[in-house]
Amino acid sequence: MITAAFRWVGVGGAVDRGPIGTTTTTATAFLVLLMVATVASRTPISMTLEEHISDDPDLSQFYDLIERNPIASAALKLRALTIFAPTNQAFQRYLGNKTVVLYHISTVATPLEQLGPMITSDYDGNPPIYVTRRRHLNGTEDIYVNNAKIIRQRSNVQLTNQHGKKQVLHIIDDVLTPLTVNPSTSFELYNPDAFQFIQHAENLDINQHRIRSFRQKIVMVRKEDIYKAVGGHTFLIPVEEGFKPPPRPDMIDRKVIDGHVIPNHVIFTAPAPLDDPLETLAFEDNLKVTVTFFKQGEGKNAKVYVRSNTVIGDSRHASGAVLAEIVKANIPVRNGVVHLIHRPLMVVDTTVLQFLEEKEDGPLFKFYELIADYAPDFFKTMANLQQMTLFAPSNDALSHPIVHNFIRNRDKLREILNLHLVRDSITTDKIRKNNQNQIYQIPTGADKKFLYFNVITNRYDHNQTITVEGGGVNATIILSDIAATNGYLHIIDRVLGIPYMTVQEKIETDPMLNLTYQFGRLNQFNEQLNKTTKRFTYFIPRNKAWMQWFQEHQGANLNSFLTDIYQTRSVLERHLVVADRVFTMTDLKSMSNDSLILPTVGPHNLQIRVKEEDRTEDDYSSSLQSGFFIQWKETGKWIPVFRPDVECTNGIIHVIDSPLVRDHDITTSGTSRNSYGTIVLTLANTILLAAMAFL
Repeated sequence: MITAAFRWVGVGGAVDRGPIGTTTTTATAFLVLLMVATVASRTPISMTLEEHISDDPDLSQFYDLIERNPIASAALKLRALTIFAPTNQAFQRYLGNKTVVLYHISTVATPLEQLGPMITSDYDGNPPIYVTRRRHLNGTEDIYVNNAKIIRQRSNVQLTNQHGKKQVLHIIDDVLTPLTVNPSTSFELYNPDAFQFIQHAENLDINQHRIRSFRQKIVMVRKEDIYKAVGGHTFLIPVEEGFKPPPRPDMIDRKVIDGHVIPNHVIFTAPAPLDDPLETLAFEDNLKVTVTFFKQGEGKNAKVYVRSNTVIGDSRHASGAVLAEIVKANIPVRNGVVHLIHRPLMVVDTTVLQFLEEKEDGPLFKFYELIADYAPDFFKTMANLQQMTLFAPSNDALSHPIVHNFIRNRDKLREILNLHLVRDSITTDKIRKNNQNQIYQIPTGADKKFLYFNVITNRYDHNQTITVEGGGVNATIILSDIAATNGYLHIIDRVLGIPYMTVQEKIETDPMLNLTYQFGRLNQFNEQLNKTTKRFTYFIPRNKAWMQWFQEHQGANLNSFLTDIYQTRSVLERHLVVADRVFTMTDLKSMSNDSLILPTVGPHNLQIRVKEEDRTEDDYSSSLQSGFFIQWKETGKWIPVFRPDVECTNGIIHVIDSPLVRDHDITTSGTSRNSYGTIVLTLANTILLAAMAFL
């Protein structure tokens, strides 16, 4: 009796286990109560799966559907089966009018470990249910059936019915929806493949969507076979509205149709491998097209987009990306899954401005509304450009509360918008190529403002992330290379030019300022930089400037400099100006043609002169492109300002190409003499290695 009780509870996963797999006190008490109840009534081993489901209050809605379906009810009593049972919460989120109970049942008892890529359902025509396994870096695995996630800790309940047939229960977080015919028609179609879906779409329950134009193209170029192919594939089908305006339909040829099929992968949106390029049928020697899934928002209500990327184009198919929203997702067919999209992929026929205008609730609708409401003249600026690149903030980026503080300042908003605009076509490939030996930077539509790029390679999977900084804000490109007839568009995760970090937070997170941050961290110099009651103007040497100085001064030792906290503090103090306001480079230049005396946090003022030199387009790749120079009185040397006017919430940073250090300022008198010195030596090596990646 005791053994039987323990076996029944353990199989269902109901035992409450501690962090190292041992049964907790609560679970032990539950077992004792369970055994007592067993003696008084029936043995747990005699409980059927039907009784288990009926006893679970979280499955009450699903069990009610089973009771009202004679076939499902009989199957549960008589046959071997696997049930995928949605929770009550899943039904509350479900937007469909009818739940097909038999599509949640398979006539084979299949535990989790035996689930293959597909399992046959008991619904009319036995349409498949597709299984997706997603492994995480920590070794865990999520399992999905179609678009529903299996709740593992409550699943794999294995029992037998009164006839000795094995039955398995898996609990899922969404309702499974098969492809059905429109309720208003008498047409019958069971378990169609993708081409049958395309042929009879008007009779199927796919809301009001129509795909007539795409069907005509498929038949015209004789591509029916790719939609009849056996196996498991993903089919992306543009709806009727996406074929406007002309001449878009004329641009859809055989290769474009191939670019809408992902072979040998059944991709539902919930378990979709986001940001992972998947090869399409249009991936061959002379033309290479991939498709990437992209989500905006959270949870089941997130909007999902697909992006085709023509990595290698030809005379008819332009390189670059095309973005389309999935307007009806996760339609299972016999040979895979269909997603209806709002426009064809691979077809580049709109300008950057037309892309912004195209969809009222698209991935950039908040950016479009911001311009329309507060700066409509910016549309004219874009319309007049023959070549351009727009770094557009996502909807989430524009939802940040700090953004609203700047919207009503029209002059500031116009400068911010221009900071996102480049008067040239810039792709991520161009950024990577130009960023190999230096920080790539390009002028923007804002006067004397530049964008600075960084390419970061993940050391584990070698994936690359591209960041762009403008006006002191560092943003990540989350969707790149959206192609237009007059340039490119990249979606970024922050609004450039609107500071959201203090000076301390900025230097801590900016890889180009890593050495200065580490110097200030060792002697607590950085702590003051978080104060919001002060206004800082900080002249910060970039990593390359520090390293070059130490290379030119062989007598100066970095480790000695680090161990002497008084020396490092004294040097940093002369770089930091504190006043009741901040000083942009334009401010400093206009204040005087002679020397300026600025108050620092140290005992001595900073005395400098400022000049500006115009640069041609050819100079923009050099470290002198900013046009500003400062001359420190102590050395008389003119120092280029590499990045002027990096705005922060409590100050401004000017990144300079040489530290404000005299030849004798850094001595070797503070050599490491103890364990602290040894620690700092190790730290110095670590800092140098890190800094070398961001010279």
